[in-house]
Amino acid sequence: MVTFDHREPGTDPAAWTPFLDRMPTATIDLDGIRSVVVLAPHPDDETLGAGGLIASASDAGVPVHVVLLTRGERSHPDSPTTTALELATVRDAEFSRALAVLHPEATASSVGIPDDGTREHRDRVAQALRDALADAPTPTLVVAPWRGDGHRDHRIAGEVADEVTADAPDLTLLTYPIWAWHWDDPAAPVAPWSRARSLRLTDGLVARKRAALGAYASQTHPLSPAPGDEAIIDDRHAAHHLRSTEWFFAPEPTASRSRESFDAHYERKPEGWDFEGSWYERRKRAVTLAALPRQRFRSALELGCATGVLTAALAERADTVLGTDISAAPLAQAAVRTPEARFVQAALPAEWPTGRWDLVVMSEVGYYLSPADLDDTIDRVLASLDDDGVLVACHWRHPDDEAVSSGDAVDARLAERWPRPALVRHVEPDFVLSVLPGPSVVSVARAEGLVR
Repeated sequence: MVTFDHREPGTDPAAWTPFLDRMPTATIDLDGIRSVVVLAPHPDDETLGAGGLIASASDAGVPVHVVLLTRGERSHPDSPTTTALELATVRDAEFSRALAVLHPEATASSVGIPDDGTREHRDRVAQALRDALADAPTPTLVVAPWRGDGHRDHRIAGEVADEVTADAPDLTLLTYPIWAWHWDDPAAPVAPWSRARSLRLTDGLVARKRAALGAYASQTHPLSPAPGDEAIIDDRHAAHHLRSTEWFFAPEPTASRSRESFDAHYERKPEGWDFEGSWYERRKRAVTLAALPRQRFRSALELGCATGVLTAALAERADTVLGTDISAAPLAQAAVRTPEARFVQAALPAEWPTGRWDLVVMSEVGYYLSPADLDDTIDRVLASLDDDGVLVACHWRHPDDEAVSSGDAVDARLAERWPRPALVRHVEPDFVLSVLPGPSVVSVARAEGLVR
């Protein structure tokens, strides 16, 4: 998980220059592109990340539509002079002026999601992007924030763009960094430069991008001399984005996290993720067990059981338990911890165990699966789950650099693919837990005869 403070000086823009000068990269060509759709979490992201591309599309006669997710009203949360509502109104006008500078014919839609609230409104992000794409001539170039940029709104926008554009033959996705320039280190970069794409900007295009950024006076100048009203994008920050080349990343080929990466993790940390020592882990485990709708189960399957700490608790609630994991090292520990359970090394979903289950547990594993493998896993659970069985899925909601998707994305996909509504859905800032029932599952009170 990336953390940064925009008030810190951050990486010197000049430090990136020799790195970028050495960077071999494919160039972006708008030939054959009939429309561009830009996903911008906040007013100014479209200019900072893709202003040169938008202006280039204008010169090429390519229509551009910008989907603006929030009004950016929380850019100065500690301002003593300007309310969030006042700032939203200011930034609305700034956005219109900036876009007109870049592409006078561009269109835009403002979704109105609360600033810093895209995670809670992920479905609205997806629908807004789908609506924009439905009206866009194809082939379409979709431009969105890089999901690893370090800002939550940028991450959600990038994840949704990945999901919406995946496997669509007429859509090409490129993602732009905003804050990565500030916190990343060109000496040991985190950003995926092996997948970089570049767009060379003429002096005229850079000038238009600079003028568009200048339209955002609320961000490039202090609101007042008072503390809390400082500029968000000072000259040092702006220099990252006003180069003669604009940089984007192509999507990573989507594959599930590899066995080798898990083996390497357990070689570094044999205990895995401190399942026993962490209060977070112990509390989450207690919440998971409390969510089980029956006191006793016949046969439980745990997907991605790791070192078997949760498996041991499940063994107290089920007649038989099978734990699977992609890596052999944690299974050796699990077998010692819970000798009454059975353990099998398996890469899901291809190496699916045989059997029928009335309890399947998927805890902190779904976001390591590619979208195709996650769908296949859901199908296999449905095919092997007894009518009175349940799937319990619990996932971390914060960024994980090793993950293919996110806990929210997994939970949303489960809800979309599961044929019945969740029996339990527990959401808190750190994790989301859903209990998804088979066709004959009823509520606990109804099963107990307390209600009819």
